[in-house]
Amino acid sequence: MIGLLKKMIGDTNQRQIKKLNKLVDEIEALEETTQPLSDEELRNKTAEFKERYQNGESLDDLLPEAYAVVREAAKRVLGLHPFRVQLMGAIVLHQGDIAEMKTGEGKTLVATMPVYLNALTGKGVHVVTVNDYLARRDSEEMGKVYRFLGLTVGLNEKGMSREEKKAAYEADVTYGTNNEFGFDYLRDNMVLYKEQMVQRPLHFAVIDEVDSILIDEARTPLIISGSVEQSTKLYLAADQFVRRLNKERDFTYDEKTKNVQLTEEGVTKAEKAFKIDNLFDQQHVQLIHHINQALKAHVAMHRDDDYVIEDGEVVIVDQFTGRMMKGRRYSDGLHQAIEAKEGLEIQKESMTLASITFQNYFRMYQKLAGMTGTAKTEEEEFQNIYGMNVTAIPTNKPILRIDKPDLIYKTKEAKFRAVVNKIEELYKKGQPVLVGTASVDTSELVSKMLKKRKVPHNVLNAKNHENEAKIIEDAGQKGAVTIATNMAGRGTDIKLGKGVKELGGLFVLGTERHESRRIDNQLRGRSGRQGDPGESQFYLSMEDELMRRFGSDNMKGLMDRLGMDENEPIESKLVTRAVEQAQKRVEGHNFDARKQILQYDDVMREQRDIIYAQRMEVLESDDLSDVVQSMMKSVVERAVSLHTSESDIPEDWDLEALVNYLKGTVLFENDVTVKDLEGKDPEEMIELIFEKVKNHYEKKEEELTPETMREFEKVIMLRVVDRKWMHHIDEMDQLRQGIHLRAYGQNDPLREYRMEGFNMFEEMVASIEEEVAMYIIKARVQSNLERKEVAEGKAVHGNQDRKQKRRPYRKTNHVGRNQPCPCGSGKKYKHCHGRQEQAQ
Repeated sequence: MIGLLKKMIGDTNQRQIKKLNKLVDEIEALEETTQPLSDEELRNKTAEFKERYQNGESLDDLLPEAYAVVREAAKRVLGLHPFRVQLMGAIVLHQGDIAEMKTGEGKTLVATMPVYLNALTGKGVHVVTVNDYLARRDSEEMGKVYRFLGLTVGLNEKGMSREEKKAAYEADVTYGTNNEFGFDYLRDNMVLYKEQMVQRPLHFAVIDEVDSILIDEARTPLIISGSVEQSTKLYLAADQFVRRLNKERDFTYDEKTKNVQLTEEGVTKAEKAFKIDNLFDQQHVQLIHHINQALKAHVAMHRDDDYVIEDGEVVIVDQFTGRMMKGRRYSDGLHQAIEAKEGLEIQKESMTLASITFQNYFRMYQKLAGMTGTAKTEEEEFQNIYGMNVTAIPTNKPILRIDKPDLIYKTKEAKFRAVVNKIEELYKKGQPVLVGTASVDTSELVSKMLKKRKVPHNVLNAKNHENEAKIIEDAGQKGAVTIATNMAGRGTDIKLGKGVKELGGLFVLGTERHESRRIDNQLRGRSGRQGDPGESQFYLSMEDELMRRFGSDNMKGLMDRLGMDENEPIESKLVTRAVEQAQKRVEGHNFDARKQILQYDDVMREQRDIIYAQRMEVLESDDLSDVVQSMMKSVVERAVSLHTSESDIPEDWDLEALVNYLKGTVLFENDVTVKDLEGKDPEEMIELIFEKVKNHYEKKEEELTPETMREFEKVIMLRVVDRKWMHHIDEMDQLRQGIHLRAYGQNDPLREYRMEGFNMFEEMVASIEEEVAMYIIKARVQSNLERKEVAEGKAVHGNQDRKQKRRPYRKTNHVGRNQPCPCGSGKKYKHCHGRQEQAQ
């Protein structure tokens, strides 16, 4: 069955390649007419294409000619002449799909053709790269082609002013990183004047290394956060408590799910330590949360693997790329728990002002395309979530790389001995070797072992990525030994040095299998570019995490029974297949996790779209008086409806409460009395009350002048909407943290989240209307009317906090002598403020 499916998928790809070949023939046939054109005539083609597009020709109609023009321009400007396979990839990108092209096949040049074609619309095209270095490099190199053809090119970088960003987005083609494009979208929806927005409507994006951005980073939200006051004492107390616990007796740890939980004995210990009767009492919710995060920090989070310490700060290491992610913080207090564990200064938690996932940001583009060397294994995810198909483009020259079967050792120690022996052997032979590691730890271990053998080498990991491109470029030179974490310098080619082809090309040595086949394929793909020779082999052990998590005990037992020497590897296709099956299971699990995150984020997306559309309406409108009056009417209708229930007889209506409410919001003393409302039905009451509200509104407008009133309405509306939305994001986040517990009551957590989220959104809208109405009627207008941001935001990839200073301590509850002092000093109470109290 699986073989049949594979055959069908293969056939589909072949059919697609056949179709592409026909179009490529058309493009190549135009070379005869394009080649004789002068530079000026070639440049004039851009204006001609734009005019034809404006007159109704589609981009598909223009494609063959436009591609032929770019092909000729690339030849003249860069000295590069795109091959047939590059033209195929370029057509796939224009169709809004993913072109899977192996390393070294010239993906950067491929993008120039669809980018040029789609830029003819005048709506702007974004080229998205994984880092600033690649964005700058490609905008300079490929920018030459666009400029030669009369298009403008912009570079969108971190730290640019609004004016610079606006100019970059106004260009026909804009280069930048996924982070910067996403953050600009969020910032644009926080501006106070429409002129401050930098982006145009999202039209077409081409994403380089599309799997890295849309899959590996899909679960990480982009967040604009502002800091909030939060005491650090609980983090320190929880950390000190957790240090005294014993595994199995006091807590359990599930390696597969990375879940840490207190046992009954652990709960009793916590109650004694914190002098409380019942840890699960509602008032101790925060304490349980802090203990759980402290446990996770100590048991599940490992230094130099999950994070590194740099300049006294905890810096996250991306598990997929091995990069250090400066500025990104673990959310929900886990980052602070790690800071407490490592004895660092605990920084404040922050409040989210705006947030979006890459999944939802990139789905807003009218058309999306991507390219990478490895996407086929994740095709289902690309189709389901982004509606993009993956076409595997053949290589220009046949792949000569030899992929050897995995070598499996009994222990890690034996494996690393064999790895270092192999590296030394290759070094002496002069064949360059790229050693792929899954963590910073492993890269440093191999480096240490090589130093003992006096084998010169370069290490490229999260601690040393400044010289990344240079190290990777030199990795193909004779005798080069390069140790790299998974990123292996994506986007940079490894060119072979003189005499290396004769030695067998670049040898890629993997020190363990990653939980995703795609990452393994990426590593393999560094070797054997453009028909070069090369070799690849993975060295595994029964103690590797992937093997341990997926039942290697039987295999280890078999090795023991056969009395195998631990230095003797098994070279078995059966084991390699078992590893791939384990990888497929993990990939499926990760896909489900990303899909679930998207389903939850879709609830927020719907709400975000409504709020951002309302904000845009406020910014664009010259006159909000109708909107404001409609809000006032809603407030009055809701108030009357609430106090005049249909199920009650009129005598039981609480008219006094209604009058008091109105006095506090949209009316003044004696505007409406209980007597005025008696004997009237709800509709009549609404009419009477709203008439009074409207009178106040008109009176205010006369006092202020219509022009000032219009700006006053905008100021109030923006302030209220932004503040309420900020708190709503926070509340939705808290709801989501605990919603999975509903599953215990046989309820679907997602359905519950959707329903409760909708109710909370309705409440927020009602609250916005009430506050806007109240401020418009009651607020006194200062002469210096000014729109102000509700909080100063910081763009981060996770929650970023500012440094916290120790705050003055005020004693409230009883603090035990041996408990941590509540001032946050980290000392025991008796040695800190307790001593001061005794002195008094």
